[in-house]
Amino acid sequence: MIPKGTTHIFWKSVHYGAQKAADELGVDIEWRGPQKEDDRDQQISVVQSFVSKGVDGIVLAPLDSQALMRPVRDAKRAGIPVVIFDSALDNHDDIVSYVATDNLKGGALAADAMAQALGGKGKVVLLRYNQGSESTLQREEGFLEELKKHEGIEVLSSDQYAGTTTEQALNKAQQMFNRYGEEIDGIFAVCEPNADGVLRAIEDGKRDKKIAFVGFDPSERLRQALAEDRMTAIILQDPVKMGYESIRAIVNHIRGQSVEKRVDTGQHVATPQNRTGEPINTLLDPPKA
Repeated sequence: MIPKGTTHIFWKSVHYGAQKAADELGVDIEWRGPQKEDDRDQQISVVQSFVSKGVDGIVLAPLDSQALMRPVRDAKRAGIPVVIFDSALDNHDDIVSYVATDNLKGGALAADAMAQALGGKGKVVLLRYNQGSESTLQREEGFLEELKKHEGIEVLSSDQYAGTTTEQALNKAQQMFNRYGEEIDGIFAVCEPNADGVLRAIEDGKRDKKIAFVGFDPSERLRQALAEDRMTAIILQDPVKMGYESIRAIVNHIRGQSVEKRVDTGQHVATPQNRTGEPINTLLDPPKA
């Protein structure tokens, strides 16, 4: 099983769900991924090493929707089935199943939360994640498409990439505040490290007006900000279910059972008002490996 990275909290919950499925199904998992979520070469090397090792199946969250296509095709030629999770490839012909959030819908939910917080009027910034990441691209495009329904909302910036770390996102958010200042009424950060960086920029800036701030995926700092009404909303995935269903899919395929080509693991909106109810409470702080 190969995540995009091994540092961020999200992957630790994916790992928990995967191990739960492995224990139930009586299989062994080798969990290995790149340290940095922009290291395509290292992730390709991990796939190639598993192919050379002759594993029974590979479960992969590709860092790049194009760069990982050839390694996946090579695995298939070697007789090793592949399940893709979290983020899609550009072509699904060579895989068993794709297990993920409907990220386009998740982006649309973020736009609706933003529009509601702004009363349908204001100027917003979208901070993108990293080029080649299909999952976050879908969130970004879903957000922008849904915002078109709200004529009173203007997008100040939607072409800036915040990068794969909190520090990079902090720097980019500070650049946005330096450029647009008090014009900014709302910001959408499309993943956990980006949202953490934006939160730090908002806190460090000590700005006079409250900014509508929507993130995607929780962390301890983001949960606290939501509880204190310093965040408008957090769009939630179900990483435990994603890990669980990914392992179940690959094992069922290996054992000759039918497998769904697309498994949607769901998406939810957490707000200061609903954060203590289920399933939001559990999804805000899912178990981790």
